Amino acid sequence: MAKFRDSRLAVVEQTTVEGAIPTSSVHDRALGDILQQTKNLTAEQVDQILAFQRDKRLRFGEAAIALGFATDEDILFALSQQFHYHYAPAEQHQLSSELVVANRPFSRQAERFRAIRSQLMMRVFGGEPSKMALAVVSPDSGDGKTYFSANLAIALSQLGGRTLLVDADLRGPRQQGLFGIESMSGLSSVLSGRAEANVIQQIPALPSLYLLPAGVLPPNPLELVERPAFGLLIRELKSKFDHVIVDTPAAIYGSDASVIASRCGAALVVARKGKSQLRSLQDLVGTLSDGAGHVAGVIMNEY
Repeated sequence: MAKFRDSRLAVVEQTTVEGAIPTSSVHDRALGDILQQTKNLTAEQVDQILAFQRDKRLRFGEAAIALGFATDEDILFALSQQFHYHYAPAEQHQLSSELVVANRPFSRQAERFRAIRSQLMMRVFGGEPSKMALAVVSPDSGDGKTYFSANLAIALSQLGGRTLLVDADLRGPRQQGLFGIESMSGLSSVLSGRAEANVIQQIPALPSLYLLPAGVLPPNPLELVERPAFGLLIRELKSKFDHVIVDTPAAIYGSDASVIASRCGAALVVARKGKSQLRSLQDLVGTLSDGAGHVAGVIMNEY
């Protein structure tokens, strides 16, 4: 068992430190420089924008839009790069439309995720002594747990720290598809001792976000997450990332979610408005409280 434990930590160290977390410095850039690069503007076009800007007393971006060299979306993207607030314009990625925080960062839905993020920063991610991973659980399938996990992870990554989204739903994983990741390796491979290097992948459109996909569906999902190796893995990931969000199977499928939450240290329950039963929610929260130690709250999903 000691040998098995050491091998798991070796895999984690390799995939998170060597393969998945490139270190890079952050440089401030002028809006014009960013726009010139992203829109492939010529020096002559930049001069036209600057002249129009001076003549009309406009901002650079406003002048570029007025001259037809950029769109509102182009300016928003350039501003996001200037202020290190990453999101993914539609023409630059293959992300699912469900990822509203990435696709529509200024929408009402995205704003609600930011509000939830603020609460979680105080309740869960409050500092090193109490650093925990957050398991997102739900009573039933179709409650929006995966949708919520993915968008919350994106919102956390926009704070600038490294955020890891773990797809621990080894019964019906969806995160890999939402982010357009192609990989046969993942969590199930790590826990069964078959993982190769670089199982954790950086999301290209969102530089601070990383994904550990579920991998191949195992015949024994509950047994895998009950093994000591899963707890060791989560502990190691918490030390390597600023925030760790873990998607889980719905509680209707068994006790996987409760076991995963107990290893993470904190849980957040997602229910669906007009569908979830109060008794089911109470039972789930009670079970999580007994095992996870900290239930951050219950989210009512309207979408």
